[in-house]
Amino acid sequence: MRKILILFAHPKFEHSDIHARLLASISGLENILVRDLYELYPDFQIDVQKEQEVIFEADILIWQHPIYWYSCPPLLKQWIDLVLEFGWAYGKSGVYLKDKYIFNAVSSGGSAEVYSHTGRNRYTLEEFLRPFEQTAYLCNMRYLKPFHVAGTHNIPKEDLDRKAMEYRNFLLKLRDKPIEEPFIQKP
Repeated sequence: MRKILILFAHPKFEHSDIHARLLASISGLENILVRDLYELYPDFQIDVQKEQEVIFEADILIWQHPIYWYSCPPLLKQWIDLVLEFGWAYGKSGVYLKDKYIFNAVSSGGSAEVYSHTGRNRYTLEEFLRPFEQTAYLCNMRYLKPFHVAGTHNIPKEDLDRKAMEYRNFLLKLRDKPIEEPFIQKP
């Protein structure tokens, strides 16, 4: 059974039915740890050593966040900048993340259709997440396809419940089953 670490970053979590529902769907599951970065570091003073120790124990990492201006909230970006340091996460002696799996679990106000070459945003979600994929590549990690809840401003309760169950089932599959090629994001 793999250990999953969710690095959750939402600066307005108290207003997010979406992420509250996703996290509730996995609450209490064995070997799944959620670290709420905005709760842990409201002053943005990240304990790099503590974060690295927690990551070291995980087999799968998840960057869970809303899409903020086509990227992640600022605390998650700072976490990436500070925690994934040269000589630990990448570089000649940076081997501590090698072969760990990682992906983004994101929400967007925009529908899936607007994240396309013909949609209003002109690019796919995967293209907007390319810096995360490259970060994983630099750190010798295995980047998986993102989990996306789209159209969150108007999502019906039944659809949100279905997406929350998909999230739970996906994490259980990653935790308990062999991870095979169809899950892996192709470069």
